[in-house]
Amino acid sequence: MNWNHFSSPLYANGLDWNVVAASVLYAVIGIVVFALSFIIVDKITPYDLWKELVEKKNTALAIVVGMAALGICIIVAAAIH
Repeated sequence: MNWNHFSSPLYANGLDWNVVAASVLYAVIGIVVFALSFIIVDKITPYDLWKELVEKKNTALAIVVGMAALGICIIVAAAIH
C-alpha cells in the first residue's frame, strides 16, 4: 500500500483541507437555504409568527413551526448529501 499521498500538505495532521472547506461551504449553503425558506413560510402565514410565538406564547404553533423547521432541514440535508 502506498502511504506517500499522506505526506501532501493537504493532509497536514491527517486532515484533508479540501474536504473541510467543502463541508463548511455546504453548511453555509444549508443555513442560507433554511433561513430563506423559513422567511418564505413566515411571509406566507396569515399572522405574525414572532408575535404569536413570543408575545402570546402559542405552544401549539411553536411545535408546528419547529416540526416545519426540522422538515426543511431534512430536505436541505438530503439535497446537499
